[in-house]
Amino acid sequence: MSAQPDARRRRFAVWIAAVVAVLVVAAGAVLLWVPARYLPWDTASFPDVDHTALTPTQAKVVDLLEAEHGEQRPGTFYSEGAKEPWCANFVSWIMNEAGEPFANPNSGSWRIPGVYTLQEYYESQGRFEPSGNGYTPKVGDVVLYNNEFRLGQHTNFVVAVDGDTATTVGGNELGRIRVHGLDWQSDGAVVGFGRLDS
Repeated sequence: MSAQPDARRRRFAVWIAAVVAVLVVAAGAVLLWVPARYLPWDTASFPDVDHTALTPTQAKVVDLLEAEHGEQRPGTFYSEGAKEPWCANFVSWIMNEAGEPFANPNSGSWRIPGVYTLQEYYESQGRFEPSGNGYTPKVGDVVLYNNEFRLGQHTNFVVAVDGDTATTVGGNELGRIRVHGLDWQSDGAVVGFGRLDS
């Protein structure tokens, strides 16, 4: 009689071990699949940016980003109260506060809530640099991403450049304003850059 429950316990233990193994492998696959900017532990402090080489507008953008990174306001603050993904709203708000407001091609508003429309805006202004064309981003430029098969579109700012890597600051990165490193040459999600040009 006791052999049957022992066999069941062993089968159950093997089953649990198999489920745990599958979950560990699946978690590892997700980590390879998800860009680092979406991982909760991959964030950095706001960088120490040398203002001496910046234009007044670049300096204003960096100062605003640093202040908002410290403040960590909710996304609705940047979207005029709308509850929606807010990375493009954050970019729009920073540019408006820096004295370089966008003009939404659909509404005329300073706020462009969609990443694709933000790209269209930069294209219409002759300020879009597609990925792979040899352009090196500058402080204050906007990075435009399209993780079509992963996490959708995203946008954030360049605040420092060192060789082929940049430091970015963006809103709605796990619901917060976060700092990350970016190798724009190898990150296949980068669609291009919106130039600050001021």
